[in-house]
Amino acid sequence: MSDPTPTFYRPETYRPEDTVAYRMRRITLALAAQVEHALEPCGLTNAQWIPLFKLRYAGVTTAAELARESLLDAGSMTRMLDRLEAKGFVRRVRSLEDRRVVKLDLTDEGRETAEKIPAVLCQVQNASLRGFERAELDLLAGLLDRMLGNAQAVQAQPEGTGVQT
Repeated sequence: MSDPTPTFYRPETYRPEDTVAYRMRRITLALAAQVEHALEPCGLTNAQWIPLFKLRYAGVTTAAELARESLLDAGSMTRMLDRLEAKGFVRRVRSLEDRRVVKLDLTDEGRETAEKIPAVLCQVQNASLRGFERAELDLLAGLLDRMLGNAQAVQAQPEGTGVQT
């Protein structure tokens, strides 16, 4: 038998600012703003570093793969790639093996810029963890992994068997 769903939150006392989800969203937005500020001199927005990073470090080579890896829809990714191409960071190259496939390639400037991203991400995240001990970080990561697993399990349930409204 699986664990029953806890009732930490109740409609009659619900305050969004007291929830874990609200706090996680605030953290995500704060970190994104810091990353964007740090990458501004490179000509990147917070949204634009992700495709460059994935192209440089994740072995992604097509817009479809990049959209999937970046959790964006194909249309949004196409517009993002148009902007990155206009900035001179990315180029589209038709595949020699299959003319229907367009491969993505970083330009020299794109590669050089992408190689700055890990240091910025580390700096921003380390700053947000000021005062934490390694054991606290490990505990937090484990708890978040567990919460993510729960959320993905609910999301994967057949229609009508997940969260009730």
